[in-house]
Amino acid sequence: MSVEVQKHLFTVREFHQMAQGGVFGEDDRVELLAGEILEMTPIGSRHAGCVNYLTHTLAAQLGSSVIVSVQNPLILDDSSEPQPDLQILRPRADFYRGGHPRPDDVQLVIEVADTSEDFDRRAKLPRYAQAGIPEAWLIVLSGDAVDVYNDPSPDGYGAHRRFGSGERVTSRQFPALVVAVSELV
Repeated sequence: MSVEVQKHLFTVREFHQMAQGGVFGEDDRVELLAGEILEMTPIGSRHAGCVNYLTHTLAAQLGSSVIVSVQNPLILDDSSEPQPDLQILRPRADFYRGGHPRPDDVQLVIEVADTSEDFDRRAKLPRYAQAGIPEAWLIVLSGDAVDVYNDPSPDGYGAHRRFGSGERVTSRQFPALVVAVSELV
């Protein structure tokens, strides 16, 4: 006789209750995706440097017209609260103190992949598209490339362009934003 193993999937509310109840330590790096609690990969120096560079560059190029959010939660739906490396958010007077951003608040989401490329591409990007986030970047450190995704739908992103070494990444959401791939990877 075989028994089918059942997963217990969590909601964002339950995830927050567990955090408040001390289930996760202060240094635990976990996120909720499709109801599953996932341990995030450690951040290496290349990854950290890329995020630092982007934070500086995005703030300098986009100014106060946006909020640059770094490795903070994003509530996609009732069962997903990932922590993208960067989010470009619509300005809000409270700077999101009153609640984490939701998909309508996000203009651009960026993931930096050092060891997590397959997971980010297969699991996170489709979720961002399903939530309607208009643009996503996947910075592939090992491949010296930046993949830019646009045209979200329930089936994923409809448009994809890869920028390689020697090229400059451009954004459909922010036409004035230009970043050299060589500065990112």
